[in-house]
Amino acid sequence: MRNKAKIRFDSRYPSIGDLRARARKRIPGFAFDYLEGGCNEEVNLHRNRTDLQGVQLRPRYLDAFSGVQLQTELFGRLYDAPFGVAPVGLQGLIWPGAPEILAKASVNQNVPFILSTVSTSSLESISELTQGKMWFQFYHPADDGVRDDLLDRAEAAGIQVLVLLCDTPTFGFRPREIRRGLSMPPRMTPGNILQMLSRPLWALKTMQAGPPRFANLLPYMSGNLSLTQLGVFLDGFFEKRMTGEKIAYIRDRWKGVLVLKGVSTAADAETAVGLGLDGIIVSNHGGRQLDVGPSSVKALKEISSAVGGKLPVLMDSGIRSGPDIARALACGASGVFLGRGFMYGVAALGDLGGDHLAELLKAQLHQVMEQLGCERPKQLPDFLM
Repeated sequence: MRNKAKIRFDSRYPSIGDLRARARKRIPGFAFDYLEGGCNEEVNLHRNRTDLQGVQLRPRYLDAFSGVQLQTELFGRLYDAPFGVAPVGLQGLIWPGAPEILAKASVNQNVPFILSTVSTSSLESISELTQGKMWFQFYHPADDGVRDDLLDRAEAAGIQVLVLLCDTPTFGFRPREIRRGLSMPPRMTPGNILQMLSRPLWALKTMQAGPPRFANLLPYMSGNLSLTQLGVFLDGFFEKRMTGEKIAYIRDRWKGVLVLKGVSTAADAETAVGLGLDGIIVSNHGGRQLDVGPSSVKALKEISSAVGGKLPVLMDSGIRSGPDIARALACGASGVFLGRGFMYGVAALGDLGGDHLAELLKAQLHQVMEQLGCERPKQLPDFLM
């Protein structure tokens, strides 16, 4: 049930750009660069935006129109809007308590929330906050016993939607993070210390919350690892390349909804259909993994044409506004997810950031659809130019 008492909208920040500008002033530079950056020359990071902004919709001013209804059904659950919170790793590094803030907002706003395996909060604690309504993004462990234990934990926590990640066969080469020497926790270099001291509220809240940790992975770590040991542990912990065999095993074992995230080609989408997946998320990891690949919206058009009638096709990467949501839905998405946008909101406004952004996106999307004369999100493809 929505907790309407907690829903707030701050009129000083009527766009994600406004939230981003405020966030930059409130968090250390290394945290902002981690959130903001892409891989290599960040070509695909920018292509996500330019290709999406190039999508045009055609209004129908003289057609009969009975009003806008944003409600959207995904996997048997009715949500209040066709967008949700994308998984982001190390959320607590960007703003302490970010996973909890966004989980609560997702309940207030009745939109999907996906928690990453490498989040700074455990799947058990977030599932409790969301009454089991969260989705869980599953990074495949290298150890089969750990894989099965994580699946058992997700099932025991009441999670209904498992999201398998397939677009991280290697670690992304991200110059911003390399220049910053980013690690978990951040290295205490003179530059990083100065950045922390220049953001006193962030530093205070981080001290209160404690250093950010990979909460879901703690049961599989031995003792207090040094930074070097932690790096070695993480490098060997995950089975980086997803295969049909691995997906088939999880499909047989997982009784809930199974979604594949990171799909960029019609061929992989067709394979997902053949493996019995319940949905796919078209994504290029926010431009953080492959600089030479297609933008998410370009891939979406191809994939939705190929398999859109067989299962729900969702999308993330590059969404920054209600109009962007409308564009993606018009290109064949059943729903979209935002990662950076929601993190900008939390970094800018703290506890109110998640609710603020969700309310903003709903208002923007409602205005676009009303202007177009579109009554339901699923009708937006009819308005594509």
